[in-house]
Amino acid sequence: MRIKTGFAFAVLFTSLSLTHAQYEIRPEAGYSPQIGTMVDMLEDLKGRIEEMTRDLTQAETDYLFDGDANSIGALIMHLAATEAYYQVETLEGRSWTDEEAALWSVGGELNEKTREQLKDRPIAYYLELWDEVREKTLEGLKAKDDTWFQAEIEEGINNHYAWFHVLEHSANHMGQIALVKNRLPE
Repeated sequence: MRIKTGFAFAVLFTSLSLTHAQYEIRPEAGYSPQIGTMVDMLEDLKGRIEEMTRDLTQAETDYLFDGDANSIGALIMHLAATEAYYQVETLEGRSWTDEEAALWSVGGELNEKTREQLKDRPIAYYLELWDEVREKTLEGLKAKDDTWFQAEIEEGINNHYAWFHVLEHSANHMGQIALVKNRLPE
């Protein structure tokens, strides 16, 4: 579908960061074509979330606009935990170790326990954890090919879908992060 000038283009353009050098999805170099395309999209979303959050104060990072809300810090921890889960499940073919589960389980769920435990850390803490997870993800995906990407990990679910889920998960929570930012007190 070709986007015509006018409202549709304005909506698309304003939803994209003006600092991005390109507005195209292309396979990242060094990856098989389908995986490289997924990497490009994963990196784009992560970059936009980082742009939205990297300058937050501690109060903004921990802000809860009501008793059921999640903080931006908790949402980013949740994104990192989700990626860490799919990373070991798909790239390594295993479950979390007890040590990994201790680190990531609080971020894996978004609930009262998360709200109690994920606070009083600067935004850089969460972004750096996500950077570490992403670095390992990129290394692992670079070692795979498109045949692996299409392989089932369980009935009806292939590796491609698992990583698509990580992508859509990031997009969904990017919207929540934007909502929390819009609700920050003046």
